[in-house]
Amino acid sequence: MKFSFYILLLVQLLAITSFAQIEKAPEVKEGEGPWPQLIIRGVTVIKGDGAPPIGPVDVVVENDKIVEVKVVGYPGVTIDPDRRPELISGGKELDASGMYLLPGLIDMHGHIGGTAQGVDAEYVFKLWMAHGITTVRDPSAGNGLEWVLDQKQKSAKNKITAPRLLAYTAFGQGSTETISSPEMAREWVRNNAKKGADGIKFFGAAPDIMAAALDENKKLGLRSACHHAQMDVVRWNVLNSARAGLTSMEHWYGLPEALFTDRVVQHYPLDYNYNNEQDRFGEAGRLWKQAAPPFSDHWNTVMDELLELDFTLDPTFNIYEASRDLMRARRAEWHEDYTMPSLWEFYQPSKISHGSYWHYWGTEQEVDWKENYRLWMTFINEYKNRGGRVTAGSDSGFIFQLYGFAYIRELELLREAGFHPLEVIKSATLNGAEALGMDDQIGTIEVGKLADFAIVEENPLQNLKSLYGTGAIKLTEENEVVRVGGVKYTIKDGVIYDAKKLLKDVKEMVAKEKAETGYEIVQPGMNK
Repeated sequence: MKFSFYILLLVQLLAITSFAQIEKAPEVKEGEGPWPQLIIRGVTVIKGDGAPPIGPVDVVVENDKIVEVKVVGYPGVTIDPDRRPELISGGKELDASGMYLLPGLIDMHGHIGGTAQGVDAEYVFKLWMAHGITTVRDPSAGNGLEWVLDQKQKSAKNKITAPRLLAYTAFGQGSTETISSPEMAREWVRNNAKKGADGIKFFGAAPDIMAAALDENKKLGLRSACHHAQMDVVRWNVLNSARAGLTSMEHWYGLPEALFTDRVVQHYPLDYNYNNEQDRFGEAGRLWKQAAPPFSDHWNTVMDELLELDFTLDPTFNIYEASRDLMRARRAEWHEDYTMPSLWEFYQPSKISHGSYWHYWGTEQEVDWKENYRLWMTFINEYKNRGGRVTAGSDSGFIFQLYGFAYIRELELLREAGFHPLEVIKSATLNGAEALGMDDQIGTIEVGKLADFAIVEENPLQNLKSLYGTGAIKLTEENEVVRVGGVKYTIKDGVIYDAKKLLKDVKEMVAKEKAETGYEIVQPGMNK
């Protein structure tokens, strides 16, 4: 059975009990370390909490914990070796002079592939790790909770090349019958916790069921996320969820509905059908302009209440970008080398594949979505300005968005929304760690935290494109066009991975598949 994201949207109704699972990551040792001691020498640190860069710094790690972050000099001045931390016997030095060190990036919305996309876990994990992503929240556990927990445990033991994983099971997943009462909801939540899940991903349900499930989950100390799907949002929007104990919302569904002042139901055309993907996404692009205008009384009231509830917004701007500029998303330069043929086929215009809504997408829809983004970004930026928590998530594997690459695009879109580059990095690191309840372990470069880092040769604050695996285009003093950047090292749990080697592995996977099948990427409607 093909298990698509769209099926997950209806998981309570379908009572899914079995999963078509993708191939797990191979148990192969690829990184170097860990060592009793690791010293990263001469790096410029971007701490992750909004503080400006500082360097040169030596970062000392012992047994996977940061034990010292020592400023060892001044820019452009030779470092006095006597000021530097001493390397112990059996330790490892990594010369990162002139480079930049960030906390490992956190993807708050990372699906680990699916049979519909036809890609395996190794492909997905290496794309994430190649972009400095060391922690991923899997919202839905689409390959099954046991599958995700197995990969989570192997990642924690460094048996596979993969980020740290957190499994947020789709509400109702694995149930043999539809959850139709608060008592059933509470029982499912308790069982989910017993199985080892880190949290729950909701898509909506009847109000009494949502309230019961969120209450029980909160009592158990687990966290939660929700994509407020249109099928339930009229009775239960973001405010309802936040009041009931939801800890984060995904995308933006449910937020405009909470901002309605002159309606309860969005203005659906009378021939609208939610199963028609173009209807669904076309009308979604007209939703924000139906909400209260920015900075109006009701707009401010909703924002203030969400702030008071310490609620997290995980916008995933990138996943809808094809809606406002289809050609840009479709022609992204990494598709040729890094997008698997099966994934490219999944993206094509289709009445079945989720998010492949290109039945007749044109100027009018893109103009609507550009305005949708303007209003959406205004809310997100102001929420951040007032002290609200905004995180970075990608939702890759759909709508021409590729694992790893799309996450970096998300950072660019946070910048477009008005975030300072340091605020962007904070969203990608500390904010994500706080939302996961892991800020005592990851999210900043501080003594006592885990050795999770991304090291890049270019200053990402000057150009976030330098974080893309394909790097950034730069003209040298000799008038030569070159590519610079790309994450050089990803360090997770004190193990050093050559990020460029991981990306090369993915490129070879794609090339091999194309060679064996004779596949060529062809733009929709074009003849080969």
